[in-house]
Amino acid sequence: MQKYIFNLQYIILLNSTDILQIGIDTIQLESTTLNNLSSKLDKTFANVVKNILKSEGRVVITGIGKSAIIGQKIVATFNSTGTPALFMHAADAIHGDLGMMQKDDVVICISKSGNSPEIKALAPLIIKGGNTLIGIVGNMTSYLAEHSNFVLDTTVEVEACPNNLAPTTSTTAQMAMGDALAVALIKCRDFKSDDFAKYHPGGALGKKLYLTLADIAKENATPYVSKDVKLPECILAMTKGRMGAVVVIEEDRIVGLITDGDLRRMLNNHTEIGHFTAKDIMTADPLTLQSDTLAVDGVDFVKKNKINHIILRKEAKLAGIIHIQDLIREGLI
Repeated sequence: MQKYIFNLQYIILLNSTDILQIGIDTIQLESTTLNNLSSKLDKTFANVVKNILKSEGRVVITGIGKSAIIGQKIVATFNSTGTPALFMHAADAIHGDLGMMQKDDVVICISKSGNSPEIKALAPLIIKGGNTLIGIVGNMTSYLAEHSNFVLDTTVEVEACPNNLAPTTSTTAQMAMGDALAVALIKCRDFKSDDFAKYHPGGALGKKLYLTLADIAKENATPYVSKDVKLPECILAMTKGRMGAVVVIEEDRIVGLITDGDLRRMLNNHTEIGHFTAKDIMTADPLTLQSDTLAVDGVDFVKKNKINHIILRKEAKLAGIIHIQDLIREGLI
């Protein structure tokens, strides 16, 4: 172990093995804390969930310091899973932001000590306003614990910080308690993936929940030929369509698919191709999907069947074609 002076502070340079062990010890300590946390849950947890469910207002989450940051994350989780919530910083609340609360709101106050000046000033105001106060607190003899309608115990024996000062283990416990509440509410509301999609229309997640193969295919050409068309015409249609494939149809039915790979194999084996027709080279009865299939299911389809093209149908008729590169561009693969 060596010590260096950097910016007037000592830097202790540990070897890689020691640094790795610190990481392992931290995770194991926090894991043990979470296991212990589960044993602290009792009927109070169920009553908290029931109170949130029956409330006609929102869930207002408040705290200060690191607990406030955890509160913001829990708010985000609640909002995205069907429980309307907002964050109110405890310090700002006692300087005017308390006005954002409505009479039917349920308030969750997060604090490790439960005794910070802001919490002591805020808790009586919440109770006086007639709102239900739920304390997520790491000190069961604290002011917050004694003045809350419901208390969820997030007491930890020690912080992962070597000085037992920086909130580490305690904030992990707070986060886990918030997740436990969120998951319980999700199940009680029977909140499904379709509901989840309403709150996540953007980004990769939105695409997985909303984007259909038809949405992608509308940007593409849909090259097709009849089964009796000569091969040179098939090549022309494939080139014009720029999809690396052409669908073969008969009386509006999809009967085959010709890919550029099929053409290369034909040209390797034959020098004269003018007399061949589409039906001579096509893959008969190709795999297809309905056009309203979710794009994410299309990804599973191409992976499972080891193909590069998806032929789309609307009922039995040709509705489009997609190349695997389209799925890659959409960030789905």
